[in-house]
Order: sequence, then C-alpha cells, then structure tokens
Amino acid sequence: MKPSIPKGTRDFLPLEMARRNYIFNTIKDVFSRYGFSQIETPAMENLTTLMGKYGEEGDKLLFKILNSGDWAGGLTDEEMLAKNSVKLTNRVSEKGLRYDLTVPFARFVVQHRDQIQFPFRRFQIQPVWRADRPQKGRYREFYQCDVDIIGTDSLLCELELIQIVQDVYAALGINVCLKLNNRKILAGIAEIIDEPDRLIDITVAIDKLDKIGLENVEKELLEKGLTQDKIDALKPVLLLEGSNEQKLNSLRTILAESEIGLKGVEEVAAILNYCRQTAVELNIELDLTLARGLNYYTGAIFEVKALDVEIGSITGGGRYDNLTGIFGLKDVSGVGISFGADRIYDVLTQLDAYPQSLQATTQILFIPMGEQEQLFALQCVKQTREKGIAAEIYPELGKMKKPMNYADQKHIPWVAIIGENELQNQSGMLKNMTTGEQKMVSVGEIVEYCK
Repeated sequence: MKPSIPKGTRDFLPLEMARRNYIFNTIKDVFSRYGFSQIETPAMENLTTLMGKYGEEGDKLLFKILNSGDWAGGLTDEEMLAKNSVKLTNRVSEKGLRYDLTVPFARFVVQHRDQIQFPFRRFQIQPVWRADRPQKGRYREFYQCDVDIIGTDSLLCELELIQIVQDVYAALGINVCLKLNNRKILAGIAEIIDEPDRLIDITVAIDKLDKIGLENVEKELLEKGLTQDKIDALKPVLLLEGSNEQKLNSLRTILAESEIGLKGVEEVAAILNYCRQTAVELNIELDLTLARGLNYYTGAIFEVKALDVEIGSITGGGRYDNLTGIFGLKDVSGVGISFGADRIYDVLTQLDAYPQSLQATTQILFIPMGEQEQLFALQCVKQTREKGIAAEIYPELGKMKKPMNYADQKHIPWVAIIGENELQNQSGMLKNMTTGEQKMVSVGEIVEYCK
C-alpha cells in the first residue's frame, strides 16, 4: 500500500521549509522589535481547559486523544450499547490537541501569574489542530503566529497590534485591508432589536456572511429562533455603507439607546484616531458584518484580508476581557492577533513574491576529482563554513556530470572544482552557476566571492 498522511495535513520539502522559515522569521523579527517575548505551550491540553471556550461549533472541531492504556476498561456494557458518542468520548478522553494558542495562553497566564510581569507581552509560533473539513486554504494542522498583550485595557494596545500588522505585511510585500469592528457594537445591535440574549447566535451567523451569503445567514438566524422582523431590523445596520466616520456617525444615532453599543462605537473611534495621529498607512475598514465567531471576544475585533489573492482571512484577533476568569484569575483584560502562516504561505506562493535567494540553502559546492583532492576539499569546506558560508562537498568521486546536475537542481550559486592543478596551487576553480564564468582562486578568495 502506498504510504500517505492524514487529510488536511502536509509534508514540507526543503524549498517549502525555507519559504515557511522566511515567513516565521519576518513575523518574529517584527514581534521582537515591539518588545514581545516568546513562550511555548504543549501540543495537548486537558479537555477541561479547552471545552466550552470556542462555542458549540468549536467544541465539535476539537481533536480528542484517547486515554493511554486500557481506555475502554472502565466502560459498562450499557454505556457501550447506548452508543452515545459525546458521553463515551468524555469517559475515554481527558486530553485534546490545542485548537488555538489563545486559550492555552490564558491557562499559562493563570498558572504562571507569579512568574510574569503585567502587562505581559508574549508571542507564540506553534501548530494548532482542528477537525475541520479540509479545503483550499483550510487545513487540519496549521501554524499560528500569535502576539498578545494581557493585563491592561488600554486601547494603545490595539494601536500597536495594527502597527504590527502594517509592518509584517509591508516586510512580506502583501497588500492587505484590515477590517475592524467591536463586539460591544454587535451587543448594542442585539439590544436594539430586543434580542440581547441571542448575541452569540447572531455573531456566529453573521460571521459566515462572506462564506454563505446573506440569504443563508437569514435562514440560520430563523432556525436559531429570530423572527423575520428582527432579522429585517438587523440587515440595514450590518450593511451600512460610507466612510468609517460616516458609519460611526450613523451608529451613534442607531445605538443611541444602547449604552454598551455606544461604548463600542467610541472605542472604535479612539482606535482610528490613534491610527491617524501616528500616521498608520494601513487600509482600515469598519466592517459591521465582522463578528469573529469565538465566544471569548468582548471588545475590538480584527481581520486582515489579502487584496490581490482570493483567500479567507490571513490574520485575525481581538480584545478579550474575561478569558483568564474561567481559570480563576478575574478582571484581567487582554488583546491579541494571530497571523495564519499557512494562508500567508499560499498568498506569497500565488503572488510568486518570495525572495529568489530562498531557493539556495547551500552557497557553494566543492567538487574534488580524486582522493588527494578530496582531503584538500574537506579542509576548504571546513574553512568556508567557519566564515559563515553554507558549504557542501560532493561525497562521490567520478565524472563531473552528476555533481554539476546536483548543484543545478539545488540552485547552488557557486561550484569550486578541485583537480590536480588546483591542489598544487592550494586553490579551486570557482564557477558562477548563473553566468558560467570561472576562474582559479584561493580558499580565502572563495569566501569573499560567496559573500
């Protein structure tokens, strides 16, 4: 049988890894420049940590891990025959793969509260897993690059995250639009249509507007119990048009009777004002259909879309006021965003926007023609590596065709051929694989050329 991997996962070849590391390193450099420190958490968490944090739909997408040993030993015949998958899963599984990095981060903050300084600025680059239906741009295993500030409710944090988005995508050469909303505005909208208790139902539904269209969102809201007149009252608010300022002015009128709604409006206005004062050039759009389905968001919410490629959100996040409270640490507000490395990879691939230099991991290949030349080549490759140049020696002696093909296939820019004449002169015949030019140079000169 031909070997394979689970659907929704991928192997990465050397060139793909070079490109992925380019993304990770670019993002990490920006995070570090803003004073964030890196942490890591385990791939698996206790299910008590994960369950109930992502809403009903999110809980269904958690990968659960069978207990080790005789996991079925404690089950009764009645439980087995009842075939209640939810109950059975709870009995045989205590751990699960993390669904995102934010909930484990909240657990981390509570567990290590005496070892960290608030406000705590952390970044984390690790894989997460979701039992989702694999499709273009959506995988079951994928990397998130998260950056969060926790322990302050200052809106300056939202500004910094917007600046980070601007810097990351400028460095990667991707044109983007940042969509901004506030969960308090959505709570206010739920209030004015007299459905404050259905905020989660409303946000989960409208968050799918881009994917399933207005008609299907209406259908879902009807199934959740909203009446047609309430849905009709909701639609014009969600579909408001105009500039960000015009939308805010309209909302001040529409939400005049909602205290929480007006608070959300003023938070958005303050964030946009900070952006103007600090000359943020990023394209920012107030989008009232942006809801982000995750239950833990309470304030500003963000999503970033690539403008030149058809793909879903490539960055998302928001403000959460109560996430640590579920682990026993109340009144700690945080805000964060997550860069979807896999979707960014797909965008850069479609745009063909990777630096050409990523194709070559080795800068020079030494090709010895005989055994004595091989010993000299070993000295040369050692000296070259000591100077910080990535170097290889072709391990087999023989005709030139195989090592030259090898250098071509690996996009190695320089080749140093060492024959009898080069050995006598303690040098190498250095060939530029792009231009075809070649000349005999000393080992020291080889290093300079490669630099």
